[in-house]
Amino acid sequence: MTPTLFAHAAPAALAVAAAAPAPAPHPSAPEGQLIVAALAGIAVIVVLITWLKLHPFLSLLLGSLVAGLAAGLAADAAIGSFITGFGNTMGSVGVLIGLGAMYGKLLADSGGADRIVDTLVSRTSARLLPWTMGAVGAIIGLPMFFEVGLVLLMPVIILVTRRSGLPLMRIALPTIAGLSAMHGLVPPHPGPLVAIGALGANLGLTLAFGVIVAIPTIAVAGPLFSRLAARWVPVGVPDLFVPEEGDGPVRRRPSFGAALISILLPVILMLGKAVADIAAPDAAPVWKVVLDFLGTPVIALTIAVLAGLLLLGLGGGMNRAAMQTSLAASLPPIAGILLIVGAGGGFKQVLVDTGIGQVIAGWATGASGIVVLLLAWTVAALIRIATGSATVATVTAAGILLPLTEHLSTPMVSLMVLAIGAGSVFLSHVNDAGFWLVKEYLGLSIPQTLKSWTVLECLVSLVGLAGVLILSLFVGGLG
Repeated sequence: MTPTLFAHAAPAALAVAAAAPAPAPHPSAPEGQLIVAALAGIAVIVVLITWLKLHPFLSLLLGSLVAGLAAGLAADAAIGSFITGFGNTMGSVGVLIGLGAMYGKLLADSGGADRIVDTLVSRTSARLLPWTMGAVGAIIGLPMFFEVGLVLLMPVIILVTRRSGLPLMRIALPTIAGLSAMHGLVPPHPGPLVAIGALGANLGLTLAFGVIVAIPTIAVAGPLFSRLAARWVPVGVPDLFVPEEGDGPVRRRPSFGAALISILLPVILMLGKAVADIAAPDAAPVWKVVLDFLGTPVIALTIAVLAGLLLLGLGGGMNRAAMQTSLAASLPPIAGILLIVGAGGGFKQVLVDTGIGQVIAGWATGASGIVVLLLAWTVAALIRIATGSATVATVTAAGILLPLTEHLSTPMVSLMVLAIGAGSVFLSHVNDAGFWLVKEYLGLSIPQTLKSWTVLECLVSLVGLAGVLILSLFVGGLG
């Protein structure tokens, strides 16, 4: 199978690291010292984020330096490793995050997201409405960050609850489940993208597996669980987003078809490349060259943004100035995410250059693919519980587990990405910003938030892991 752009990311990172001041793996340090160094680096990251409330970027930077120095690297070599990893990650993933943010903002500002939601909801009976809202959350969540999608859809959740007469949990939780599953399992979200780049996974294959796993995950954690949650958390509709009359004329919105095509376009292009890689793994006919180019993530997302300007911008009645303003406003809010993602890549490179990862890989030598997937989920889940950040959990776990990919087949590496993604959303509690966002918007108490949002995240994580393990039985073990 021909690798995607990200399949070259990890080898490229190692090549640059070899040319940079960062050293080769550090074989002279005892195995015990390397393990202590890795644990010390992770502990520093966890303590700084959870106890001292330091920004994850600074926490990852300091944790990387502690791990490098504790493993025996010189100070300049540890810094060199971090900078190399930061640059490689930003070069491969940062561009995609920026393009995704631009598209997501355009989708919201043009009214395309509203059009999709209104169309789906208006054609659904009350009995099927929770399932429709789960689909809405998944569709809107496909190109958007979780927090952005939640803020965008919260007025819709509350409005639909008022109109339908259903309990709040029956509408809110399926929508949130759709957003969360896409956030943890399906690129182009930052977490899965970073794991794909760090582990050298095939993006198209990971995308396909992610969608397969996400569908039953959303069903269980959303519409099905919401029946129980509605009894556990019998709350009223918050007094928010009450529509005002007489606000002036409503601007034209894109058609449902145009909005849906613009969302699915990059997904179709990337899946097309994956299919081409399977159909013609060695040959390079013209059609495969074209699909390889169009399905390259940077190209696919660039096409999505350009198509969005036409389908969403012009289709939504936006002029050039409005579209320019929308694109410009999309980038400042993701600056922190970009720094966190880059710092995660720096931490990964420090672990690679010290040889810590090779020690972990040695322990797992001969382990079955299922054992490796369980290990990946466990590492990500523990970091998530400690730090409250899905992105930090993903990038840190990917760095720790990178050496294990040497013994895995291409499909198993993609499943390893999904196992990490599933673990990264496990057990959200008071150290997670999403916990407080859901609590305040829905007007819940802390116990009610734990019984609804926290349980939902656990279900997304566990059902996602189960889906990954089931898929692993079909795609084979170690390659």
